[in-house]
Amino acid sequence: MDGIIPLYKEKGMTSSDCVRHCRQILKMKRVGHSGTLDPNVNGVLPVCIGKATKVVNYLMDFGKVYTGEITFGLATVTEDLDGEIIAQERLTKPFSLKQIDQAMKKLTGDLIQIPPLYSAIKVNGRRLYNYARLGIPVERPKRKIKVNYFRQSKPPVFNLQQRQQTCFFEVSCGKGTYIRTLASDLGKSLGVPAVMSKLTRQTSGGFDLSETVSLQHLRTAAATGQIKNLVYDWDVALKNFDHYQLSPAQWNKVKNGGFLDLTATSEKIVLTYQQKSRCIYHLNQQRQLYVPEQMIDLTEGYEE
Repeated sequence: MDGIIPLYKEKGMTSSDCVRHCRQILKMKRVGHSGTLDPNVNGVLPVCIGKATKVVNYLMDFGKVYTGEITFGLATVTEDLDGEIIAQERLTKPFSLKQIDQAMKKLTGDLIQIPPLYSAIKVNGRRLYNYARLGIPVERPKRKIKVNYFRQSKPPVFNLQQRQQTCFFEVSCGKGTYIRTLASDLGKSLGVPAVMSKLTRQTSGGFDLSETVSLQHLRTAAATGQIKNLVYDWDVALKNFDHYQLSPAQWNKVKNGGFLDLTATSEKIVLTYQQKSRCIYHLNQQRQLYVPEQMIDLTEGYEE
């Protein structure tokens, strides 16, 4: 079985936990997810199974949408509520809608972001959170990210007793964006400590929250032989590319990794045979021939 399952990840689980449970339920080893979600975050986690693991990177190119909350007046070492508090400030008055909107606007477009110290980014073969846990100083790499929009989803709330303010937001961004760092940077722009206090991934890989299935739903489907009804064809990850139907002669050439001289002009195309996406080709540097980029399924037949 090959394809994509838009899984709903619950809070309290790691993305690796989800993959492990899927392997057990599906009785498959070839399972992978398309973008880590922190344990305290819930939402859409597309899971690729079988040959569809080859299109994980293309799923990640779709971008993501999140909703959540940011608390002003508090900061932690992890930039979310899981970490140790490193800064607190009682706010003398709440920020206005306009002040927050203006600060959010500064954090949209093409940006350079420094990922959290407690993250899975690797530096010299070791993940950043390992440096953090061992207390070893390390320079975090700067990363280019894209934020399509960052806006308030409803009016903020001010807590008079704690002198903290909660901002409710929605953000659309490209891959590699850390929302908890965006939350921390929003606070810095306003001149106060801030922490991401809640987060849900609404869309990922072209799937939205309404299309997801829970692990329990997956278990029930497996027990009743209905798993195939929950699996999407891997071509959903490739729907933004032009598709080219191969002739039998071209198909024979492709199976051997051959180059193709086609009338197409797109940078990348999906080559199909027998109504099935088989591989991705891209134009060479001379822009004369299409050459292999990703081989997905080179078998002759397939079952409906």
